[in-house]
Amino acid sequence: MCAICGCGAADHPEHHGENHGHDHGHDHGHDHGADDSHGDAHGHGHGHPHAVRDRGLVAGARMERIEQELLAKNDELAAQNRAWFAERSIAALNLIGAPGAGKTSLLEATARRLAGAPAISVLEGDQETDADARRIREAGCETLQINTGAGCHLDASMIGGAMARLGPPPGSLLFIENVGNLVCPALFDLGERSKVVVLSVTEGADKPLKYPHVFRASDVFVLNKIDLLPHVSFDVAACIANARRVNPGLEIFEVSATTGEGMDAWCDWLRELTEARGAAGAEATR
Repeated sequence: MCAICGCGAADHPEHHGENHGHDHGHDHGHDHGADDSHGDAHGHGHGHPHAVRDRGLVAGARMERIEQELLAKNDELAAQNRAWFAERSIAALNLIGAPGAGKTSLLEATARRLAGAPAISVLEGDQETDADARRIREAGCETLQINTGAGCHLDASMIGGAMARLGPPPGSLLFIENVGNLVCPALFDLGERSKVVVLSVTEGADKPLKYPHVFRASDVFVLNKIDLLPHVSFDVAACIANARRVNPGLEIFEVSATTGEGMDAWCDWLRELTEARGAAGAEATR
């Protein structure tokens, strides 16, 4: 369960009870005290706002501690993943985007255009089904599906556990397609070299301002589905300006996974990234 957003609560009752109980169990106790007399209940009610405030502060502090511990543990595991990738000169990219942004289509087009040079492996994150993994496999990539159930993001533990099964070769490119979500995936380091945020022109040009954390945490911004620009009201210049306002250092690619427009520049960047990672790994082993 994510203590930050509460996802997966139904699957993890021990966390659900801790979060949910403080919101409801204690309040009910104050609404319906042990004494049934109207006078006592009324008198108790005068102290209720302060009691609720105090309990809220305690519960908030407890949740903050849980969040910090959760992220700290995740960061430890992410560091192990990062070391594992570095030892094998694997360039790992964490693709983050809303449902429908075209992450899977982008990966399909990328795999077909690169044609195995470099080799590409993909970890597919979804709540349910292996539909996207089958699509990526048909495009020629070794793929492993990770289903999160009620969870809204991948974490470092999931990635570490999947690596032994997927076995990406040394010197290769690894894409981690995160669960469709612009919020929680930005908070969880997976050990990746870079986060890549994918936005389509069917979404709003103000998305970088509405979801600044993911744009701030990312090194790369891919604006996808530009072939649809004649058919939608989307201000590309405004979107890019908004993204640069949040993160001036973003590497930005405007692409269409459908028509191939802009894909050469994107794939050239991926080749250079993989070659640089391989060169760095070779230097480290000397």
